Amino acid sequence: MALGQLIDGKWSSDWTERDKSGKFKRATTQFRDWVKADGSTAFVAESGRYHLYISLGCPWAHRTVLVWQLKGLQNVIGLSIVDPVISEQGWQFSNYPGCILDPNYGLDYLWQLYVKADGAYSGRVTVPVLWDKKTQTIVNNESRQIIQMFNSEFDRWATHADVDFYPEPLRGQIDQTLDAIYEPINNGVYKAGFASSQKAYDEAVTTLFGALDYWDSKLGESRFLCGDAITLADWCLFTTLFRFDLAYYGLFKCNIKQLRDFPNLWDYCRDLYQQPDVSEVCSVDHVKRIYYAGLPELNPSRIVPQGPGIDFASRVKR
Repeated sequence: MALGQLIDGKWSSDWTERDKSGKFKRATTQFRDWVKADGSTAFVAESGRYHLYISLGCPWAHRTVLVWQLKGLQNVIGLSIVDPVISEQGWQFSNYPGCILDPNYGLDYLWQLYVKADGAYSGRVTVPVLWDKKTQTIVNNESRQIIQMFNSEFDRWATHADVDFYPEPLRGQIDQTLDAIYEPINNGVYKAGFASSQKAYDEAVTTLFGALDYWDSKLGESRFLCGDAITLADWCLFTTLFRFDLAYYGLFKCNIKQLRDFPNLWDYCRDLYQQPDVSEVCSVDHVKRIYYAGLPELNPSRIVPQGPGIDFASRVKR
């Protein structure tokens, strides 16, 4: 396995997302174009034009397929799901259960798609990827922007066009909440897990659990992060919480508490999981394999644990 990157369009197994102090530094995504229904960008919303490439194990990609699923875009935007275990050449397409091969070009590896978009591309090869089949390029590989597009720009064809996870009156609050949970929680688990110094780890895990305590308290006052309705902020927190006891608690050493020790966060996570159609795009198997079998730096044996036994479908006390 190599987390790797492309350098001038050539694959390299080098990975440098740490600074000299041992802190994890996430590389910035580079494709930031937008699909717009009003034709104000080069990428016009059309049914059948775009394709989404994801991993069910990756929390960033998971949030995009959740919104894709809940908006009812299955017949509008195509979907491919890579193998949960990152190979020596990065994300690969396979016939592993739950995966969907690349129907557009029959590619073996995701890096080949990046090179198709830009033959001289340098940077990480990440999921999700929103691909434009018409111009044969990557539109966007930033999950937060992709879910905003999925929320509204394809409503003309969406089965659930009435569902709005980013309503205009709440957008300011949603954006603030997304910012507030990103560094300490969404990215915080990675800062703890990939830290290569005690100081970097201690700082990350302390900040992480401080934030979890804060949001556990807030969720004692409201059902969801921004009130009584589910928003994009909730799906962005959910994908981290869903993985917490499965992988972050053990492999990433985020073990001050389990998610199940936070009464409100635990109820909240199950509440979201039990929303209609959500569980269909939640894979415990892919999550455990991406982390335990796919990160030999952290788990050299690549043994995937049988547990923990988590009942996300258990009754919520709300």
